[in-house]
Amino acid sequence: MAKKFKNKYRIGSARKPNWDYRTNGMYYVTICTGNRALHFGDVCDEEMIFTDIGRIANTCWLEIPEHFEFVQLDEFQIMPNHMHGLLKIQHDQNNAEPLHVEPVHATVLRNGDQNKNEKMAGISPKKGSLSTIIRSYKSAVTKDARIIDPGFTWQAKFHDSIVRDFQSLINIRNYIKNNPKNWRKDKLNPL
Repeated sequence: MAKKFKNKYRIGSARKPNWDYRTNGMYYVTICTGNRALHFGDVCDEEMIFTDIGRIANTCWLEIPEHFEFVQLDEFQIMPNHMHGLLKIQHDQNNAEPLHVEPVHATVLRNGDQNKNEKMAGISPKKGSLSTIIRSYKSAVTKDARIIDPGFTWQAKFHDSIVRDFQSLINIRNYIKNNPKNWRKDKLNPL
């Protein structure tokens, strides 16, 4: 049964509980456009052909390491209505953050003794985290995409997986590389 907050159903976090997303490691992300609209282009002859917005999404992804020096990009693919990407977070070992943190739930944050800034700090993405990186990427794409199409939006959340071993990494890389070839049968293809 879904949990309720203020007597309303809410969607829980897609993030792994008790995992600090600033932790060094390889992360696989999928980010969809709002309503899975086909903003980024089309697949023709098993190759992705970008629209102007698709080129923006591609360029902004390539620029992530310029804004987050602790990020290395791996395989990625912009598709007509979503993108897949592998990125490695590698913070300086001398300044390593703790590996695990306790989750902060909305019910804990309702304590009247805490001020609003403390509440927001408890639930906001942490500096150097995967969520901060993806939020910045989505923001950069949105800013330029809305010049072309004021209706451009992203889906509110994104999907992530922590890559646990080398074989998983190989499998994910192959999936990403073959995504244009498999577009016709992709579950994100609205056609």
